[in-house]
Amino acid sequence: MERSWRDLTRQVALAAAARKGALANACGIIAPLVVTACLVPARASLAGTAAALLLVAVIAAIAILGNRVAGFLASASSALWFDFFLTRPYERFTISHRAAMETTISLFVVGLIVTEVAARGRHHRRVAVEEADYVALIHDLGEMVAQGELSADVIERASNELTHLLHLRLCRYHPGVPQSNRPTVLSDGQVVNGGLRWGISTMGLPGPEVDLPVQYGGQTLGRFVLEPTPGWPVTREQMIVAVAMAGQVGAGLATRARIA
Repeated sequence: MERSWRDLTRQVALAAAARKGALANACGIIAPLVVTACLVPARASLAGTAAALLLVAVIAAIAILGNRVAGFLASASSALWFDFFLTRPYERFTISHRAAMETTISLFVVGLIVTEVAARGRHHRRVAVEEADYVALIHDLGEMVAQGELSADVIERASNELTHLLHLRLCRYHPGVPQSNRPTVLSDGQVVNGGLRWGISTMGLPGPEVDLPVQYGGQTLGRFVLEPTPGWPVTREQMIVAVAMAGQVGAGLATRARIA
C-alpha cells in the first residue's frame, strides 16, 4: 500500500510537471504572436528597437517562469512575428531593410542569451536549495543519534529519507555485509555493478536491488537494500548524501552496541 501511494504521488508530480512544461511551450509560441499583433496599429510610428525590447521582455518572462525550451520557442516566435508584422513589407516573411534585418537577428540572439541565463540561474537556485536540504537532513539524523534515539527509529527515519532522496520504490534495512553478486554503493557515492562503475547520472541506479553498506569505524554493521525506480536519474551528490546518512546510522548502531 505504501509503495502504491508513493508511485501514485510520483506519477501525479510527473504529470503536473509535463503539463506545466507543455503550457510554457505553448506560451512561448503564442505570446509573441499576440504581442506583435497588438502592436500592429502602432507599427507606423513605433520604433523597431522599442518593439524588439518589448519582445525581449516577453521572452525573459517566459524563460524565467517556464523552461529553456519555452524560452527558445519564444525567441524563434518573436523573431518570426516581428518580421511578419513589424518590418516592411508588412505581413510577409521578407525584410527589405538592412536595419530591420539586424534588429530581427539581434532579437533572436538576445532571446537565446536571456533564456540561457534564466535557465542557469534557475539551476543554481535549485542546487542551492537542494544542498541546504541535504545538510539539514544529515544534521537531523546526527541529532537523533546524539540524543540516543532507538536504533529502530533512526533506521526507519533513514529508510524513509533515502526513499525520498533517491526516488526509490522501497528501502529496507538488513544486518550483515552486502551480497557479493549485488550492485553496491561505494564510500565515494559511486555504484559498482559486476565489477564496473555504473553511470548513475544517466541511467539511474541498477535494479532490481542495490546494497548501501552501513559502516562505522571501518566495520560493516549492516546494509540498506535499495529498490530503485527504473530509469530515474540519480546525481552523484545525492549518492554522497545517501552514504553520509548510512554513516549516521552506523554511528547510532555502534553507540547503542557500546552502551549495551
